[in-house]
Amino acid sequence: MTIEQRIVFAVLLLALVMFIAARWRYDIVSLLALLAIAVTGVVPVEQLFDGFGHPAVVTVAAVLVVSRGLLNSGLVGGIASWLGKLGDSPTVVNLALTALVAVCSAFMNNVGALALLMPAAIQIARKTRHPPSIFLMPLAFGSLLGGMTTLIGTPPNIIIAAFRAEAAAKPFGMFDYTPVGLGVALAGVLFIGLLGWRFIPKRKGQASREELFDIKDYITEVRVPENSKMVSKTLYDLERAVEEEVTVVGLVRGEKRQLAPSMFEYLQPGDLLIVQADSNALKALADATGLEFAGSKEMGRETVGSDDISVMEAIVKPDSSMIGNTAWTLSLRWRFGINLLGVARHGERLKERLRNVQFRAGDILLLQGGAETLQETLQTLGCLPLAERGIRLGHPRRIVLAVGLFGAALAATAAGSLPVQLAFVAAAVAMVLARLLSLREAYESIDWPVIVLLGAMIPVGQALRSTGGAQLIADGLLRLSGQMPLSATLVIVLLGTMFLSDVINNAAAAVLMAPIAISVARGVGASADPFLMAVAVGASSAFLTPIGHQSNALVMAPGGYKFGDYWRVGLPLEMIITAVSIPLILWFWPLASSAAEG
Repeated sequence: MTIEQRIVFAVLLLALVMFIAARWRYDIVSLLALLAIAVTGVVPVEQLFDGFGHPAVVTVAAVLVVSRGLLNSGLVGGIASWLGKLGDSPTVVNLALTALVAVCSAFMNNVGALALLMPAAIQIARKTRHPPSIFLMPLAFGSLLGGMTTLIGTPPNIIIAAFRAEAAAKPFGMFDYTPVGLGVALAGVLFIGLLGWRFIPKRKGQASREELFDIKDYITEVRVPENSKMVSKTLYDLERAVEEEVTVVGLVRGEKRQLAPSMFEYLQPGDLLIVQADSNALKALADATGLEFAGSKEMGRETVGSDDISVMEAIVKPDSSMIGNTAWTLSLRWRFGINLLGVARHGERLKERLRNVQFRAGDILLLQGGAETLQETLQTLGCLPLAERGIRLGHPRRIVLAVGLFGAALAATAAGSLPVQLAFVAAAVAMVLARLLSLREAYESIDWPVIVLLGAMIPVGQALRSTGGAQLIADGLLRLSGQMPLSATLVIVLLGTMFLSDVINNAAAAVLMAPIAISVARGVGASADPFLMAVAVGASSAFLTPIGHQSNALVMAPGGYKFGDYWRVGLPLEMIITAVSIPLILWFWPLASSAAEG
């Protein structure tokens, strides 16, 4: 083993440990790995950032923008609107949900497809009085299954197509993944919908907002009497009058009612304030300011929400900028104009002071803000709206335009007229010019941590191959398979990729396993295509843990899942995927070396 090989293996081993430990986000870990191989001289400095201009990275970014354009058109929302008519049979609902999210994720971002349908799934669970746990995990798994079926369905497929271009005459095409991916997706959807959901523990999960965030427990009305020292003072002065946490979420003055009022509103005698505070804070407020309790009026959603002001539940995504921060450090009220009304974690509302709560991935927030701006603010903060989000129904002209631009990009790519990165960048630009999405929405739709991950890890994967490290691992795999048939070696590659994708980001798993798969194929004198297909299937099979893919992580809190719940469905599902995919790969992508390969 050469010095360079030792360095690459050490960097990769340390990166894997850091990926699994999840102490730092995966984009930071990938940048550290990139810097390590640069500082040690394995990769020349002038080639260090070539990965950020790699066609796979450009394609992933463009596909994410196009996906947002399709969402904005209302196409998928219109398709999803009939879900509420499915009845209360868990089997029927799961079949429909899993199949629909699989179809959507074949042509758009996995997390985007999940984000669209998760509110509908939670609403169905509440309506039918079934625990949401039996719907949300199937929904997340369905989003992964659908991604296997096309080139643009998931970033690993785009990465693997790029590696194939280096091993053969051309990359995989738009629908080259479909024969294998569609068969696997169908088998997976049928298993989940008919049988798999029965293995899921019936966790309490995401209770209704009335149960999880009982408004009357922490919202109170107080009146400003004529002799109060707060007369002619601002709401800012009022909230700072006591050390305890007090937030004014509404103001009633005569016939006028303001929700989420300005902090610089001056108080007048007779004003009625809707205050968020616990009993101790309320007593301290009354003692310090002379405010009077206004009675025991029953509080409900209408107390803090209106046509202009929304009250919405949202979940903190794994890549959110909120993680590790508090409402105070983020200045939610001042910068974004929203009030934090409650935080729930692991199915229970937190009792501690909200301004001091450090947000974690999976936290469920109850937020109050302007109806027109709240959802845009959530996107900026990296939060996903839950059951209170309305489904956007598009105008027919917008739908036709979005589908036309998307279809043109698909057709150009499938026909070989344009490379995929060019076709989808053109479609993304056209959608912005056609005002299907704003330029700000286009930038916000790009999953920048994934882009950084790919841009940093692609040179690391190339270093693994150029130093001979991939061949070294391939030789070890071939010795392990011994006298077994080549199909057994294919199974080993598939299972190895599955294992990696269960514990690290699936795009990183594809970057690491693709050069190994190519080296294995060359070592046995076989075509690289079936081995790369095995990597593609394995990279999208992160079903054993909540950490392998964002879709799994996003449903963990709303579904009330524990870490060990995923393998109950994921293990038999991965066994089915292995049993179905290997024969399909061997049928459609024979092991005999292609004449096109160099």
